Amino acid sequence: MSFSALGLCTKLLNTVAEKGYTKPSPIQQEAIPAVLSRRDVIAIAQTGTGKTASFSLPILHLLEDKPHPEANNVRALIIAPTRELAAQVAANVDTYSQSMNLRTTAVFGGVRIEPQKFELEQGVDILIATPGRLVDLYKQGVINFEHLEILVLDEADRMLDLGFIEHIHHIQSLLPEKRQTLLFSATFTKEIKALATTMLNNPVTIELAKAQDHIESITQVLHPVDKERKNALLLHLIKNNDWSQILVFTRTKRGADSLRNELEQAGIAAESIHANRTQQARTQALDGFKSGRIKVLIGTDLAARGIDIEQLPCVINVDLPYVPEDYIHRIGRTGRASAKGLAISLFSDDESKQLRAIERFIGRQFKKVFVPGFASTPRPPVAKAEEDLYGNFEADDKSKRKGKSKERKKRR
Repeated sequence: MSFSALGLCTKLLNTVAEKGYTKPSPIQQEAIPAVLSRRDVIAIAQTGTGKTASFSLPILHLLEDKPHPEANNVRALIIAPTRELAAQVAANVDTYSQSMNLRTTAVFGGVRIEPQKFELEQGVDILIATPGRLVDLYKQGVINFEHLEILVLDEADRMLDLGFIEHIHHIQSLLPEKRQTLLFSATFTKEIKALATTMLNNPVTIELAKAQDHIESITQVLHPVDKERKNALLLHLIKNNDWSQILVFTRTKRGADSLRNELEQAGIAAESIHANRTQQARTQALDGFKSGRIKVLIGTDLAARGIDIEQLPCVINVDLPYVPEDYIHRIGRTGRASAKGLAISLFSDDESKQLRAIERFIGRQFKKVFVPGFASTPRPPVAKAEEDLYGNFEADDKSKRKGKSKERKKRR
């Protein structure tokens, strides 16, 4: 199936083609026609499956060729759980709408509110917002939802995890009852089902895969190590493997900053990203990581959503998360769009409870690979050596690239 078969306007089809997208993803194939038909939609899909385009493209189509909204009015509202995700969605919407005469803006905390108020005073076709800043702006009288046509809840499960349920219900009470509502979530829990019951009207439900299914393309490795030696093992792994980018997760913000300092002292370009850092610092860290200036980006679970890096080779969990679903969201930054990925977890004995919970959730037991010189007790490694495992991963990746190169030469 091609994008032209989905019913999108010529401007959007041209933009999509210019960006090199030739075939819609499974979520796009199902969601775009449903949104275009003005149905409410529940879509269960992982980050990295093309979900942002699956709601932004049809929204742009539906809003095109209509008069601009009046001052302070909004026609489509996209709510995202974090600043990073809101900024990422806004960037995608700007890209897709580059040939359209539509006004879009994003509002979130951590930056000055006055420029956001000015944008809203002009009237906005598509507003991307985090819940807290959206409520603040409404209370200041700079947003009018009277003519709102479309509401999108992006990564609804994460919004519930972060405690935004009261904000969501408050925002819902401000919106017109007659509207189109789209709910996107990585998981379909009973809490999400309950939220959908209160907010959507006779929705189309699209559920492509369970969260666990996404990790099948990711090589997962567990390295047992004493808690006090985790940072030393991380440094060892970084220095002994040729990874271009590494996304590292810690359990605490203080741990992320401490690890960043330790890596920088060892001569490795690293930066941390978490809720205590200013929005400008978080944006600069993410931009530096995407450009390659920063090799290691260290974040907490908050950073798991909103980090969108193509072909990220490796994710390392210095600490195991308390919530099994967060493990999926963490390692889901690699192995995206059918690419191969590598996820490494550094495990200490005090994390046995978290490990068992994760193994139950993903339906498999981890293979423990003891790194020579770092094993908590002398035990034979499961694999011959760490270089064999990572070497195979890299070799597979290189052979894949060589195969593609040969195919290109044949076509020439």
